[in-house]
Amino acid sequence: MGGFKEEDKADAGEEWYTYLFGNKDTLILKTQKKSPLVLRMVVLAMSMMCGIFICTMCVKQIGSDSWSRIVKIEVAEQPCNKSLVPISEVQFVHYPQPLTYSRSECMCTPVRFFAIISSQRSGSGWFETLLNSHMNVSSNGEVFSRKERRSNMSSIIKTLDKVYSLDWNSSASKNQCTAAVGLKWMLNQGLVANHADIVDYFNRRGVSAIFLFRRNLLHQLVSQLANNHDRYLRQLNGTHKAHVHTSYEANILAKYKPRLNTSSLIRRLKQADDYTRVALENLKSMHHITIYYEDLIRNKTVSFCG
Repeated sequence: MGGFKEEDKADAGEEWYTYLFGNKDTLILKTQKKSPLVLRMVVLAMSMMCGIFICTMCVKQIGSDSWSRIVKIEVAEQPCNKSLVPISEVQFVHYPQPLTYSRSECMCTPVRFFAIISSQRSGSGWFETLLNSHMNVSSNGEVFSRKERRSNMSSIIKTLDKVYSLDWNSSASKNQCTAAVGLKWMLNQGLVANHADIVDYFNRRGVSAIFLFRRNLLHQLVSQLANNHDRYLRQLNGTHKAHVHTSYEANILAKYKPRLNTSSLIRRLKQADDYTRVALENLKSMHHITIYYEDLIRNKTVSFCG
């Protein structure tokens, strides 16, 4: 009996404990529910610290130079739709990316490269003015009039690359939405001396040449003599102008009547003709058209085929 009562007391004590604190199993389970939350917080904190450490190490390894190279590659690979360009014209259509500015919305505007190849007093200045009157055409003048730019082939290529990348700065530069860019190049400005390398460059880069000359070599010679005369006298308010733009200026310069040495005249004209003919023979393998000043004067709307 006494042992039985002890068991009853134990049961009664257990019931009393359950009444006050709830079921013992329940109490143990509640304590276990708090432990995973703490562990999760610890794991989350460790993960954040590891992530910050990894990112810091990656940024240090990449560096600013590598990052800039990645950005440049992404910009260069932006596609432009070339499907509308005829297959025969693909070689002559370009999408330059200048270093000095961004073409922004005109990035995919196709650009054609050209060069006006001529000789002094052949109407090239007037012809270039006609081209530059178009809002999307940039002809940058006699780029190679300065000797250091044509001193060797490396200097010539460096100058041409700058012009055709749209990084050349001149009054004719249209920049963003340029559709055609070029320059004026005289035969005696390193062109004849380096004709083989220049033909190779033009064919490789897809540059179109415009051969512009005068049929009347006597008129060209008179124009050269008059220009040399004004270079020394500076008849226009103390200044020399190789190209006049008003009838008033033209009338002043036209008053000069040069004296020609008839004994050497034929020889000089023949030398000029031979010089031009040989130059054109050496340059004819590049993509080109040939036009003459007299034809433009008679008909400014005439079209020429190369």
